[in-house]
This record gives sequence, structure tokens and C-alpha cells, in this order.
Amino acid sequence: ESDTASEISFQFNKHKKTPSTGSHSSDMASVSSVSGSVLSVYSGDFGSVDAQGTVEFALDYDEKNREFQVHVSQCKDLAVVDEKKGRSDPYVKTYLLPDKARMGKRKTSVKKRTVNPIYNEVLRYKIEKMVLLIQKLNLSVWHNDPLGRNSFLGEIEIDLASWDWSNRKLNWYPLKPRSLSAVNGVDHRGVMNLSIKYVPPGSLGKVCPKNPPSGEVHIWVKDIKDLLQLRPSGVDSFVKCYVLPDTSKKSYQKTRVIKRDTNPVFNHTIVYDGFHTEDLKDACVELTVWDHEKLTNHFLGGIRLGLGTGLSYGVSVNWMDSTQEEVAFWQEMMSAANEWIEGLLPLRSL
Repeated sequence: ESDTASEISFQFNKHKKTPSTGSHSSDMASVSSVSGSVLSVYSGDFGSVDAQGTVEFALDYDEKNREFQVHVSQCKDLAVVDEKKGRSDPYVKTYLLPDKARMGKRKTSVKKRTVNPIYNEVLRYKIEKMVLLIQKLNLSVWHNDPLGRNSFLGEIEIDLASWDWSNRKLNWYPLKPRSLSAVNGVDHRGVMNLSIKYVPPGSLGKVCPKNPPSGEVHIWVKDIKDLLQLRPSGVDSFVKCYVLPDTSKKSYQKTRVIKRDTNPVFNHTIVYDGFHTEDLKDACVELTVWDHEKLTNHFLGGIRLGLGTGLSYGVSVNWMDSTQEEVAFWQEMMSAANEWIEGLLPLRSL
């Protein structure tokens, strides 16, 4: 079934007293910071105002410093968000698509009480030119509301592969309504092909006074299709696995790295013992996919297998957020002991 296998014990009792600690480990913090960036891409109020006005900016690439620069000059005739006071507090935000998480957002300062803000600010990205040329620039304008939801004022999207890099002049561009294609692009991160199996306590015949019988969860990561391509040569991916709320080294497992392939085949099986049937309601198997680089790994997407109740051992946790597909997959495993359950699940930003 697999060319590599690993087995690890999962100690639930230790976490029942403080299950919320699982969401505060260093590794989970890195996931949270990345996914927070992804979720903020289109968080806000889109329906309150219509996009209007123009934005003036220029693009340049500094070959010496290997830096992409977006010179945001100003905006004109933006939509008014607060009609009673006749005011908008606009700022400009940029992302590189398709992988907003990896590059992160850049934004200007907020200019208050104006629909004609002047910025004269440079937003910078440290990025290789070859990588930049497979990206798109998403530049959007927002009204800043510190007490509520920021309001979308318009955007423009530029394909950097076809950009004229000899053009370093400031130019005006009309702001457009939200791009549905860009929103959908955030969600498509690839599809994981896997199987899971639950072996109930006592069914393996390992009865010993010093080692009470307990159940096992088997996770067989087969392959992934259509990963985000972060560089022209492809992506060097691997999969991490935790059984939350445990994020200790005992819970952590990972596959080998598959290089230069957006459709990697892992064929890797992980076995967690120490499971009792009642633990299946409160635990969550988190599988995350990463692009491997020398200095830092980049988050590509993941899935969480559990009941998605928002609770773990009676405590509210943000990671118990499985989608309907993930919940159904987990429930099928719970109801079919000792049987492999196969599934194709879309990766998401978590």
C-alpha cells in the first residue's frame, strides 16, 4: 500500500485538561498567520458602494536588488462610503496572484476624509524576475473602517507576463468591480487523494496488562493534483500531519519531498494509535501541504478531518472547522470500522 510508513502514539488524556493549547504551538501559529493573510484578501463589504474612479501607479523591477516595486501615486473620484458625512478613508492594497499567501499583502497608509487621496508610496516585493513573470498583480482600493468591515472601492488586475517593463511612467487606470475569477482563484489549491481507516480498540488482539488495547487511525496520503505552481520549474512539496489538539513532536509526521511536480505522488501511510472511539468526536486530523525551500517553507493548502463542531473536549477551538465534505469523510470512517474509506478532498486555506 505504501513505500513509507510511520506509527505514532497519541496521548489524548494529557490534552483533555487544556485542549486549547493545540492552537498556540509555533507550527500552528505559522499556519494561522499565512491563512489569515489569505482570508483577508477579499474580506470586507462589497455590496455597499459601486466601484468608480481611477488610480495612478507605475511598475518597475530593480534588477540589482531583485525587487518588484509598485509606485502608488494617487486616486481620483473614488466612491463615497459615508454619504451622510460625505467621506471615505481610502488606502491601496496589493497582492501577487495566484498565491496571495506566499507573497503576502502590501498596503499604503490611510488617507482620511477624501475621495482624491495622494499617496506617493512604493510597495515592494523581494522576488525573482522569473517567478514574477508567472504572477498577476491585483491592486485594490478600500475604505478603512476601524470599528467595522472595510469597504471595497474598486480594483485592477495586471498580467505581469505581458507587461511592458520599459514603461516606468505613472499611468491612470479605471477601477473595476470585484473580479470573480480572482476570488475563485483563492479557493482552488489542488485536490488530495487519500484513504483513512479506523481500527477500534481490541480488534488487533494486542491485549497486554502494561499496554491496554486502544484504537488506531490510519491515514494513507496517495497523491495531490493541481498544486499551485510557485516557480517556473514547478513546486517541491511535502505533507505535514498532526492530530489536533496535540501539536507536539509526538503528533507531528511528514512525507518525503517530491520535487518539481504540481501533481506529486506520495503513497505514504501514517498510523496513530492511542485512539478510543469517543476520541474521534473531539480530535481532528490536519493535513497541510507545503512548498519546500532552503530558508522557509511556504503553505500551499490543507484539509482538516473531523466533525467540525467547533468544540474539542468541551472547549471552543478555531481548528475544528471541517467542511461538509471533510465531515462526511470522517463520519464514514467512524461508521465503517476496519475499512479503508477513499476520498478526493479539495485543499483550502484553513
